[in-house]
Amino acid sequence: MPRTLDPELRRALAVRIHYYNEMGIYDFYRRPLAAEVLISLEEEGIDSGQALESGEPMSPRKAAALAVPVVEENIFEVIALKPEQKVSDPVKALKIIREDLGDCTRCALHKQGRKQIVFGVGDPKAELMFVGEGPGADEDIQGEPFVGRAGQLLNNMIKAMGIEREQVYIANIVKCRPPGNRQPERDECDTCSPFLMRQIAVVKPKVIVALGATAAKTLLAMSSSMMQLRGRFYDFKPAGIRTHHHIDDSDWDGCKLAVTYHPAFLLRDPRQKGEAWKDLQMVMKELGMKAPKTSR
Repeated sequence: MPRTLDPELRRALAVRIHYYNEMGIYDFYRRPLAAEVLISLEEEGIDSGQALESGEPMSPRKAAALAVPVVEENIFEVIALKPEQKVSDPVKALKIIREDLGDCTRCALHKQGRKQIVFGVGDPKAELMFVGEGPGADEDIQGEPFVGRAGQLLNNMIKAMGIEREQVYIANIVKCRPPGNRQPERDECDTCSPFLMRQIAVVKPKVIVALGATAAKTLLAMSSSMMQLRGRFYDFKPAGIRTHHHIDDSDWDGCKLAVTYHPAFLLRDPRQKGEAWKDLQMVMKELGMKAPKTSR
C-alpha cells in the first residue's frame, strides 16, 4: 500500500526540484518501487530526508530508495511544472518555450551547418496542428517551417480542407536543418522533441497530423510502416507533459493524431496524393469541416 511522503523528505525534494528548474531541467521520471525497500532502510536506521539534503555519497541501494519513494501524491507533478504552464496566454507560453530553447546546442545539429532554429508558426489556439520531420534549406534561411516546395504543397493541402495556413499550427520534430536534408537521427529527435511536446501542450489542438514516417514514429513511439500507421486515429498526449490542471483550468487531456504522407514525398510520388487526401478527409470529418466544392 502506498506510503505518505515524510514532510522533511518532501521539503528536501522540493528544494532539489526547484534547483533543477533553475538549471532549465523540468522533466522527471518516476519508477515504481516496492515499499519494502523504504521499510528496510528505516530498519537499518537510515534517515532518508537527512541523506538527501547532505549530498553525501550513497550506496546504490540507498540511492534507489531515496530517488523514487512510493507516495500517495506525486510531488513531481505538484512542483515540476513547466514555466509556460504558469501563464494562461498561449502566445506568451510559446514565447517562454522559445526562450528556453535559446540558441540551442543540445545535439550535434547546431554545429552541422544550421543557420537558425525553426521553432514553429501559426495560430497558438489552433484546433489542427501539422508536425513534420525537420527544416529544409528554405526553412533554414527563412526561419519558418514548410516554406519551400513541400511547404507550398502543404499550403494547397490546407486550402483544400477549406481553411488557411494561418488557422493551423505547424512545427517539426527537430528544429534545426539536418545537413543535406537527411533524416534526423534518433538521438536528435529524442533531444529536440520535448520542446515540441511542450508546444503541443500549449496549443492544445483537437487533431495532430503527423507528416511522414519520422514524425509519426517519434510522436507515437512506434516503429511501423506508413501503410500500417495510416487510416486511423490514435489517442495522443504529449510525453512528459502534464495535460490538465493548467493555470487556465482547461480540461484538455490530449487529442487525436492521424498520419499521412510528407509533402516532400508526395512531390516525389504524386500518385499518393489521393491517399493523402483520404487522410485529410478523415481529419476533416473529425473536426466537423466541409471542403469547398472547388477544392479538387
